Amino acid sequence: MQTIENKVAYITGGTKGIGFGIAKALVENGIKVAISGRNLADVEQAKQALGNQNVLALQSDVRNYEDEVKAVEAIVTEFGQLDIVIANAGLGKFAPVDELSLEDWKAMIDTNLTGVFHTMKATVEQLKANKGYYISIASLAGTNFFAQGAGYNASKFGVVGFTQAAMLDLRNYDIKCTTIMPGSVTSHFNDHQPNENDGWKIQPEDLGQMVVDLLKMNPNVLPSKIEVRPTKTK
Repeated sequence: MQTIENKVAYITGGTKGIGFGIAKALVENGIKVAISGRNLADVEQAKQALGNQNVLALQSDVRNYEDEVKAVEAIVTEFGQLDIVIANAGLGKFAPVDELSLEDWKAMIDTNLTGVFHTMKATVEQLKANKGYYISIASLAGTNFFAQGAGYNASKFGVVGFTQAAMLDLRNYDIKCTTIMPGSVTSHFNDHQPNENDGWKIQPEDLGQMVVDLLKMNPNVLPSKIEVRPTKTK
């Protein structure tokens, strides 16, 4: 089992939902965590909820590569290194393909797919130096297509393909790459407000525990693509 205490992680989209659930699990396991989001006030609020200590709040829009470069510089300045990267930031816009707007298509591709590349590009030298771990949060929509999901499917199919190819490119540097593909999760995704009817869904803390388990796994073992779904349907 790997020792993970005092390692340093960066989580994009870490203010709520899956990203916050992962951040909470990592902090509880002794990992120093940097979280980012587009709105600094939201990031600072999440930092307070995580207990402040060993948590760094950063404003970064993954659509902008320079934002991610500055985020990594701030992490290294604060914590001295970067070992773990969770590319989580994402959004969904759903409409029949003939009604899907150019703006919504671009928002999903730029955030969900190009953003994942920007995060990788900005962090990869730190991952090489520290034999790190890169995890992308994709979706079951990255392998299962559905009506009104053309843009979202395209972005998440892309994330899965990107991460699996990156895994092959980077494993010779002793970097692990995994993509996690959740089904229904209790989160704020697509403007949902978590409520008492969400108990059947995957919980953010479940994905947090999954990330911890991956990080502790024998270095000779790599679950490169993980599909995870609720045990039962609604």
